[in-house]
Amino acid sequence: MHWFYYTGRFISSLLFVLLTRREVRGAENIPVEGPLIVVANHLGLADPPLLAVSIKRKMVFMAKEELFKGGFSTYCVRNFGAFPVNRNRLTRAALESSAKHLKEGMVIAMFPEGKRSENHCLEEAFPGSAMIALRCQASILPVGISGTEKVHGLKWIPHRPKIVVNIGKPFHLPPTNGKISKEDLSQCTESIMTHIAALLPKKYRGAYGMKNEV
Repeated sequence: MHWFYYTGRFISSLLFVLLTRREVRGAENIPVEGPLIVVANHLGLADPPLLAVSIKRKMVFMAKEELFKGGFSTYCVRNFGAFPVNRNRLTRAALESSAKHLKEGMVIAMFPEGKRSENHCLEEAFPGSAMIALRCQASILPVGISGTEKVHGLKWIPHRPKIVVNIGKPFHLPPTNGKISKEDLSQCTESIMTHIAALLPKKYRGAYGMKNEV
C-alpha cells in the first residue's frame, strides 16, 4: 500500500527533524530513475526509516524473516515495502523477489551485514548483496550511517543526537563470465563494504578499517 509507505515516511521525517540533528550528504549522487541497490551499514532500529526519508525514491527493504511471523510487526513491515530474507543465506525466493523489483526499475535497500552491529563498527558481511548485484547487474548506491546507535531507549530524546547519512557515488560490480564463483562473491562483497567504509568516520569502519585512510 503506497499510502502506508508515504505516510510512514512523512511521520518518520517529522520525528527526525524534531528529535535529531540529521544531516544528509551526497544527495546529488542518487540516480533519479532506474534499478538501484542501496547498501548501508546497520547500527540501530532507526536505520530503515532513516534511509527511507533520506533517499527520495520509494524503496523496497530486505528484512529478516523473523519479522514476518504474524501480528502487527508483520503488517507494518509488509506495508512499508519489505520482503523476507534469511540472514544466513540468500534463498531462491528472495533472489527472485529482488530480481522482479529491480526489473521493474525499483530501489532495493539492503544491510549487507545482515544484522545490527553490536559494537557500532562494520562487521564481516554476507554475500547476498553481491549475489543480487551480480545476477541483476544493477547499480549500487553505498551509504554510510553514523549516529543512530545513540537512538536507543528514551534517554537520548532531550539531546537531539547528530545523525549523518553519507551517500556515495553509484557503482557497478564487474561482470562475471558465466557462473558466479565463491571467489567472485568474496571479492565483490569486499568491494561493496569498502565503498561503505569509505563513507564512514574511521571509528565505524571495523573489519574494513585497514582498507581506508582518513
